[in-house]
Amino acid sequence: MNGYEKITESIIAELESGAAPWVKPWKADSTAAKNIVSGKAYQGINRLVLGMGSMMPGYTPYWASYKQWAERGAQVRKGEKGTQIVFFSPVTKEQANAAGELEEKQFAVLRLYTVFNSAQCEGADVPVATVSGSFDPIQAAEHRIVKTGAVIRHGGDAAFYSPAHDAIQMPHKVSFDSPASYYCTAFHELGHWTGAKHRLEREFGGKFGNPAYAFEELVAELTAAFLCQEHGIAGELRHAGYIGSWLKACRDDAKAIFKAAALAQKAADYILSLDAELAIAA
Repeated sequence: MNGYEKITESIIAELESGAAPWVKPWKADSTAAKNIVSGKAYQGINRLVLGMGSMMPGYTPYWASYKQWAERGAQVRKGEKGTQIVFFSPVTKEQANAAGELEEKQFAVLRLYTVFNSAQCEGADVPVATVSGSFDPIQAAEHRIVKTGAVIRHGGDAAFYSPAHDAIQMPHKVSFDSPASYYCTAFHELGHWTGAKHRLEREFGGKFGNPAYAFEELVAELTAAFLCQEHGIAGELRHAGYIGSWLKACRDDAKAIFKAAALAQKAADYILSLDAELAIAA
């Protein structure tokens, strides 16, 4: 049994014994996408949507509706395209129960809003986002990431790979709970990065939560587990609770984790091979 197989078997053992849910291994900082009026960071899917939007050159963490910018004396430039976000608003209605009596029922209604970044406005006066703290890099992992040649941008409150930009977005290093957490997360996103058409060409799966999306998440997280083992990093990998949720989504295929492990090994080997290729090129 090779090292990759041992990691896969250990993960299966964790899943079978029960696993704690995954906790985001970083804290939001001043560069997280936030509303300019309330100052509050966006949450849930909005955090990811605006994080992807912030990958545009010159964008800041500050967003607001057209009306909110206008009230602050700023003007959204003509032709600028807004970004849609969602909010769930509580609504109370009276409904008859089984006895015919009226009872108040609460519902959550989905509402869409369009927001613009401060970079899309004229006269937008926003604070300068700064990040402070210290980070002790794990040099072997740092060099491995650099030698992939992947475009990695830091800032905001989300970690993801954007196929459209062929780039990885990560929170600032100092925002992570530990260096190990940073590299675990970076290796996960590099796992997705290998799936691009001009690399290993995997199906990314489209919609969140569907089986193909879940399967790709399995591949990426196993890739992270393999690369962390390769670099001697013992961190809180997401595979405990995180992979468990994707396994449920893939429950129609009992062999999903083994198929994912084979693809993850290919992805990890690809990333590791880039070191030798660039060393030769140098």
